[in-house]
Amino acid sequence: MATFISVPLKKSSEVDLVKPLSKFVTSSFPAGEEQGEYVRAVEELNKLRKNALGRPLDKHESSLEILLRYYDQLCAVEPKFPFSENQLCLTFTWKDAFDKGSLFGGSVKLALASLGYEKTCVLFNAAALASQVASEQNLDSDEGLKAAAKYYQLASGAFGHIKDTVLSALNREPTMDISPETVGTLSLIMLAQAQEVFFLKATSDKMKDAVIAKLANQAADFYGDAFKQCQYKDNLPKYFYFQEVLPVLAAKHCIMQANAELHQSILAKQKKRFGEEIARLQHAAELVKTVASRYDEYVSVKDLSDKINRALTAAKKDNDFIYHDRVPEVKDLEHIGKAALVKATAITPPLSQKFTDLFEKMVPMAVQQSMTIYNQRKTDTVNRLVGSMREATNLCNGVLASLNLPAALEDLSGDSIPQSIAEKARSIVQQGGLQSIEQLIKDLPELLTRNREILDESLKMLDDEETTDNELRTKFNQRWSRTASGDLYKPLRAEGTNFRNVLDKAVHADQVVRDRYGTHCDMIALLCKPEDELNAAIPSANPTKTLQGSEVVNVLRSQLNQLDEMKKERESLEGEVKAVTFDMSTTFLTALAQDGAINEEQLSLSQLDQLYGAYNQRVQVTLRTQEELLGQVQTSHQEFSSLKQSNTEANQREEVLKKLASAHDSYVEISNNLREGTKFYNDLTEILLKFQNKCSDIVFARKTERDELLKELQQSIAREPSAPNFNVPAYQSTPAAGPTPAPRTVFPQPPQQPPQAQQPQQAQQQPPAKPLPPARPPPPSFTPQAASTTPTNTPPTGPPTNNPPPVAPASQAQGPPYPTYQGYPGYFQMPMGYNPYAYGQYNMPNMGYMPYQATPGQGGYPAAPPAGQPYPGYPQQPPQQQPYYPQQ
Repeated sequence: MATFISVPLKKSSEVDLVKPLSKFVTSSFPAGEEQGEYVRAVEELNKLRKNALGRPLDKHESSLEILLRYYDQLCAVEPKFPFSENQLCLTFTWKDAFDKGSLFGGSVKLALASLGYEKTCVLFNAAALASQVASEQNLDSDEGLKAAAKYYQLASGAFGHIKDTVLSALNREPTMDISPETVGTLSLIMLAQAQEVFFLKATSDKMKDAVIAKLANQAADFYGDAFKQCQYKDNLPKYFYFQEVLPVLAAKHCIMQANAELHQSILAKQKKRFGEEIARLQHAAELVKTVASRYDEYVSVKDLSDKINRALTAAKKDNDFIYHDRVPEVKDLEHIGKAALVKATAITPPLSQKFTDLFEKMVPMAVQQSMTIYNQRKTDTVNRLVGSMREATNLCNGVLASLNLPAALEDLSGDSIPQSIAEKARSIVQQGGLQSIEQLIKDLPELLTRNREILDESLKMLDDEETTDNELRTKFNQRWSRTASGDLYKPLRAEGTNFRNVLDKAVHADQVVRDRYGTHCDMIALLCKPEDELNAAIPSANPTKTLQGSEVVNVLRSQLNQLDEMKKERESLEGEVKAVTFDMSTTFLTALAQDGAINEEQLSLSQLDQLYGAYNQRVQVTLRTQEELLGQVQTSHQEFSSLKQSNTEANQREEVLKKLASAHDSYVEISNNLREGTKFYNDLTEILLKFQNKCSDIVFARKTERDELLKELQQSIAREPSAPNFNVPAYQSTPAAGPTPAPRTVFPQPPQQPPQAQQPQQAQQQPPAKPLPPARPPPPSFTPQAASTTPTNTPPTGPPTNNPPPVAPASQAQGPPYPTYQGYPGYFQMPMGYNPYAYGQYNMPNMGYMPYQATPGQGGYPAAPPAGQPYPGYPQQPPQQQPYYPQQ
């Protein structure tokens, strides 16, 4: 009776996890120990998949443990990698577990770039293997019963989990084996079998009959629900698997109900309800009889039937002779209670007892994305603070240069180079002068061109694949069911558009730097010359040594010193702002664990305000201080200018000194801009290379998916009929009657009845036809005894006995059968005038040939009968697998 249903496993195609995941790790994490650890973890994950799916699994707990560990690892790794069609694209291909397909089309399979699909199929295999492991348990022991119940409940829970999550995990129509209807039915079947195991356990433990009856009745109820589920779902019965399962479910429903009635009858007997006992036993006997008559090939109920019949016979006998209790109708019997002791196991990872996350140190993708946005916010905050300070410093330098400060205070002699101008000239020479700037300007177009080429090539790959996809979509229409490339590539195209805009802005910024360099090129070149040439290029003026000790000069110098101190403070403050660090991953992980989601904006803004609020206040203080000092400097400079002797030479000298000071500041700014531009292009090259790899990976994955889909479409097209059905004319449906040439090698069949009784029957049932000749006897042996013996039982009606038997012609490999001699299929029709038996014209005794002599007990060959008549004494259909003529 212990017939349990197990589910076959799905089969998966091999997938290389190492290459795409390792590429993501190397591109997302800096080189070092952490990156190497993640790469090794990726290799271990690939090995784990091969162990779980790449080989046949034994029906043992250890194999189930491997499957569950791989499923747990998939659940753990899913939030840590961006698995999607347009990011980290991995295509998983699985075959239908039940539909074996056709001879030419192969089995039904589905390929999806979805980790949720992989998880669903792996969980299906875990449930299927759990059902197989449970069915292999020894149900005669307590350990076997407990293990079987455990694994059936696990299988039921896994199938139920798939039913609830498959549609959201796939976002498309799944194959029939993992459809909600199918896995829902399988979940019910596994739960019913778990309840049956509890019934067997209660029976073996000899629990009370009332408890056993309730357990059996609940199992019957579960089996009935599963049977109805199979019947009412239109798609399930077409599977050969479910066609075999249906009778088992029906039989199990009846058997469990019969067991419930049997044990309830024992309870009725204990309560002195002998009529109820008989009624229940009769009902149980009818149920078992139904199983034996309809489902005997699936389930054996002989032992149960004998047990029920013995109890029924004894109950009837006692009631007839002793109790005389009225036997009620089955419909009037009290309903048996139900006791459900089984429950589908909840699927909450980790399911494996030995699970350890290979990527334990890697933060989830939600945290990674939040960290990326946070770092961008932090960079923007730092750039805003540093930019405001640099802008204020440039403004200060510009104002001082326009006032020829501090050179005007140093140039009181009127004929020597001011100390500040000399220092600025030496600074420019130390930084490389014009050559360094010209080399940086020369390198920018090459860097720009390289970035443009990478971006253009990346977008071209997307364009080419999208064009091919659109052509195939136009060709196959609705059959081309995968996601359109145009929709899939929207994020990548938006990213590419953003990169192109960045490059356009960079080109504009480069042009601004070049224009500024062209404006100050001559003055910068002058500052690069030796000190003598620089002094000669500066016009001389009348000395103003009388102002050296004046109060105005001292005030100006004090104010300029304050500005210098403020600039140094800004440089120090800029370094402090750039050095601020804080690990937000802990904050994000805590939020994710508590709330299940991350409010990145709120958390990031709050943390950035704590980190940079004080620095922002200090920057604002320096800006206000500069504004006040510059106002004071301008006022003091006006007083200083009014005290100086104003003449043409002095004005020319002051103008040149202003231009030299401005050229130095421009040189410093241009150098910084060009170096930042070079770094920007180099950094952008790395980003664009990652973008190119991303495009290349998704295009490759799409090509692989396209090839798989094309193969499936070709197979489905090949299975379709090439033309609609049409009526064949009547004269074409009946073969024309006519002679059929005999085959060159014929295998006769054994006789069905004696020839004497066969001939009249053939004359009535078959039209006259050429009879098949009998098998020829073996060639006679030429011995003196054979020559002296003549047969007595067969009249010599054939050819003369002194002729040798005809020899079979040499067989040929190909060609149509030769024309046959009348009545002797297989014999050649010889030319007219040729007689192969005319041996009499030769003197055969003189040639050493012995005449043919009949052997004892062997008759001569009969003559050919009239056309349409069989050979007398020979069966119409000779034995099978024996040729007419001796084989060479």
